[in-house]
Amino acid sequence: MKLLVTGAAGMLGRDVLLAAGNAGHDVVGYGRAELDVTNPGTLDRKLDLERPDVVINCAAWTDVDGAETAEEAAFAVNGSGAGNVAAAAARVEARILHVSTDYVFDGLKGAPYVESDQPAPLSAYGRTKLAGEEAVAAANKRHFIVRSAGLFGLGGRNFVDTMLQLAQTRSEVTVVRDQVGSPTYTWHLAYGIVRLIEGIEFGIHHMAAAGQCSWYEFAGEIFEQAKVECRVLSITSEEFGAAAPRPPFSALVSQREHAIRLPSWQDGLAGYLAQRQAEASE
Repeated sequence: MKLLVTGAAGMLGRDVLLAAGNAGHDVVGYGRAELDVTNPGTLDRKLDLERPDVVINCAAWTDVDGAETAEEAAFAVNGSGAGNVAAAAARVEARILHVSTDYVFDGLKGAPYVESDQPAPLSAYGRTKLAGEEAVAAANKRHFIVRSAGLFGLGGRNFVDTMLQLAQTRSEVTVVRDQVGSPTYTWHLAYGIVRLIEGIEFGIHHMAAAGQCSWYEFAGEIFEQAKVECRVLSITSEEFGAAAPRPPFSALVSQREHAIRLPSWQDGLAGYLAQRQAEASE
């Protein structure tokens, strides 16, 4: 198959390009500078030229706190931008895979979320991502919507890197203990996405690391696996005072019979740390 990846310069987009190529697909990728998802005309021209079988939309506004004061700008990418990509794909008879987030939920269920659970976003970011899901579904009936969570990987800012950088200059860090999710390694997610598009099970798919942890627990595991001496102190979300509210419990699982299941978040962390070390030694 021929695949076209938007947001290809980002953390997930880079891994999707590699995973798709490794799986034997013909794949092209464009970053924001080359293909702006907020410009329908540019999208139409590019897709008409490339004629892909599947478009994988990894383009996203990912600044959760920044979206609180720039919701219109975040919506242009995450909401209407996602719809633009899906519509352009439909015009060339291509399928669309769109990447969404656990932040479309309010986190009050008290158990992992499945695909049929009702979204209720707490933040501007969550609202724009939910709008994107709805726009994609409306614009292209042959759609995959993949919700994932807490992404970390090479080529982008992420929680693991932040913790390791802080530990270089501090003997202790403070991390929230009352936000629980399923932090996911982008390399594992990319391979799951490539497997998914090889089928025709359209609709919403939850695809996140197996298991769940709080950010406090995740930080402790990062330092343990990386063999870094740094004490982790806990704090509540209210005490931390982030601009955007986060769901307190947003772990994801799939209720689908043939769900693509990813390795655990601990395995994802181990893989990422090994990949990070390998890149540093090159």
